[in-house]
Amino acid sequence: MIRDHDTIAAPATAAGGALAVIRISGEEALRICDRIFRGRKPLAAAAGYTVHYGEIVDDGRVLDDVLVTVFRAPRSYTGEDAAEISCHGSQYIVSEILRLLTASGARMAGPGEFTIRAYLAGKLDLSQAEAVADIIASSSRAAHALAANQMRGGYSDALEGLCEKLLELTALLELELDFSEEEVEFADRAQLREAMQRIGAHIDALRNSFTLGNAIKEGVAVAITGAPNVGKSTLLNRLLNEERVLVSDIAGTTRDVIEERINIDGVVFRFLDTAGIRATDDRLEQMGIQRTMSSIERAQIVIYMTDAARLAAGAPVAPEFPLRADQKLLVLVNKTDTAPDCPLPEGTIGISARNGDGIESLRRILRSFVDTEALYHGDAIVSNNRHYEALTAAGDALRRALDGLNNSLQTDLLSEEIRQVIHHVGSVTGRNSLASEEVLKHIFSKHCVGK
Repeated sequence: MIRDHDTIAAPATAAGGALAVIRISGEEALRICDRIFRGRKPLAAAAGYTVHYGEIVDDGRVLDDVLVTVFRAPRSYTGEDAAEISCHGSQYIVSEILRLLTASGARMAGPGEFTIRAYLAGKLDLSQAEAVADIIASSSRAAHALAANQMRGGYSDALEGLCEKLLELTALLELELDFSEEEVEFADRAQLREAMQRIGAHIDALRNSFTLGNAIKEGVAVAITGAPNVGKSTLLNRLLNEERVLVSDIAGTTRDVIEERINIDGVVFRFLDTAGIRATDDRLEQMGIQRTMSSIERAQIVIYMTDAARLAAGAPVAPEFPLRADQKLLVLVNKTDTAPDCPLPEGTIGISARNGDGIESLRRILRSFVDTEALYHGDAIVSNNRHYEALTAAGDALRRALDGLNNSLQTDLLSEEIRQVIHHVGSVTGRNSLASEEVLKHIFSKHCVGK
């Protein structure tokens, strides 16, 4: 993973399109391209940010007409000399150009190798580099906004601001150590406590944003629960607008959790159609019910379904299983078309999954549960597990430092506790020190080849 001086090449576009882009980066990138490219002038003599028309030639045979964009170090994505060849999207043409480039001195790039070179060259910090993969994988407006904000550095700026404040505190404390014999106090302890509390509140706010950020990135988990035959699978099919899930009048038809993704106004929801909850001696159905309870535990939103007939018979309109304080509950009364005069208990929503009655209202309510205003205003929101763990460790270290301050901890030990906070916060961006090779391998293995 550590930077070498090889020139690397890889396709930067997915196979199957009308056009393809092949990316080359490294000290020899332009000279290697010149060995297979014939244009009006050599690329090695071209200025950066220029586009050149020509032909890719293989031993006198013209393979394709192409455009080559030239980038000059250090003003390129990787900080190196680089080129991008735009050719026709034929898989044969792409593979032949890559063969010619490798035969001319380049090697094939590994996953994320262009982005890791950008990170090592200081073009991106670690959190921005991770956002590159997230923006490629984004499948909704909200996920795209989340990744784009992180890639633009809004995330990094907030964390760097914290590190600067913490460094100021440690500098004052360590200055006291230089004058320890004179018992001089450069850092007023009351002001120090107030500053540390403000920083702790900022760390906690970033950490608490992970619930929203992770839900947007991975999809908001919605468990559809209830007794057998209340219409859970019919509801999922209605939301999907297609017959994706098997529907039957036979109780216990759904025996495993079925997951489907639906985009509602720019946010992806992961609907989990679960087995009906009831007492049963059927071992397979019991296993399905156990998985239902597991799905309920990890859901952000729980839909509890009953139907008009059960309601009329006095069935409960509240789930019999416990919910977390942070989970949102929606109680649906299905099949209201069969009992239009049946009054609905307060707080319930009447629908007909079969006919589609009330489905749009349900969509609006679900979307209202996910507040994305802060996201679209560019606020820093944590969506990465690694960042969440680092901020948790930073918060714990800061609380230890505050405890030490309150208990008159020695200045050198207090300074060391604060430096632990700086270390954990700085590990998110990787700016204070280069991340370990193991961390880099883990992060960049998730990137696609060519990025």
